[in-house]
Amino acid sequence: MDSKFRKSIADRCEWAVDARGLVKHFGDNRAVDGVDLQVRTGSIYGVLGPNGAGKTTTIRMLATLLRADAGSARIFGYDAVKEAQIVRQLIGVTGQYASVDESLSATENLIIFSRLLGLSRTDAKRKAADLLEEFGLSEAAKRPLKNFSGGMRRRLDLAASLIAQPPLIFLDEPTTGLDPRTRAQMWETIRKLVKSGSTVLLTTQYLDEADQLADRIAVIDRGKVVAEGTVDELKASVGSSSLHLRTLNPLDIAGARQLVEKVLNVRANVSSEAGRITAPMADADLVTDLLVALRAKGIQLAEISVQKPTLDEVFLSITGQGVKEEEPAVSGHSVLEEVRV
Repeated sequence: MDSKFRKSIADRCEWAVDARGLVKHFGDNRAVDGVDLQVRTGSIYGVLGPNGAGKTTTIRMLATLLRADAGSARIFGYDAVKEAQIVRQLIGVTGQYASVDESLSATENLIIFSRLLGLSRTDAKRKAADLLEEFGLSEAAKRPLKNFSGGMRRRLDLAASLIAQPPLIFLDEPTTGLDPRTRAQMWETIRKLVKSGSTVLLTTQYLDEADQLADRIAVIDRGKVVAEGTVDELKASVGSSSLHLRTLNPLDIAGARQLVEKVLNVRANVSSEAGRITAPMADADLVTDLLVALRAKGIQLAEISVQKPTLDEVFLSITGQGVKEEEPAVSGHSVLEEVRV
């Protein structure tokens, strides 16, 4: 299937991903519990969730690397189980760890991947050079990979997944381990992918990454989609603004939280930083009432502020915990091996 034909398939289909009721068990653990996802063609779709939420398992089912126990998934209209061979020609998958051969240079790795995907020797060399330039790796093109930093390996892994220019790209935490500057470069590359016609489904442990990139976001918790919408819609779901306060004495945190919940009539959350409370706030005038109540209880504050909500507040409000992914990675080597089946 050549790139023009793949692009024509994507162009005539409204939904790059249309998944309904996906379920996956691992023994007694229901890792994915009825997930629905619809990803519009030509968009960046973010999937977020706390530890063990089921994000990577969902990606593996959509990418034909894992068979669902129930439910269905279509990629550009093709059934991910019954038409898996076609689906694999329409997608690219990048996992959390680099799919490279340590004994080869960056150029040699990309040429091998290109040849495996059917490119001629001349086209493979040209594609490798173009991708190394795009990802800022030209100067290190001939360097042994054992001398590459973690960030350089991640960029090379993403470059390898783009050789075939797939209409749909699954990025499973693509910027894990990258420094802020390289992360920003990767963000720009992801935006360019969409501008050039690709659709991106992105899982990430960085809330600011989803905020910067995603057109829509699904929040997955305990195997279920518990919220879905644009960044603005999700932020609005926790109120027009949010309260942040920190007690002077960490021992007062429990009492302060009870007062916040009583006065504001909301659920408050305590972050991992000792003594810090966040809570949605629809009426900023209630801050005065809260301060009076805290003073009456003898609770002193180190700081207090009212801010517009962030995705951090969305996570705390919806899941009751932060987001720190520890699911198994999608192995780049296994992806390549299975896609070639």
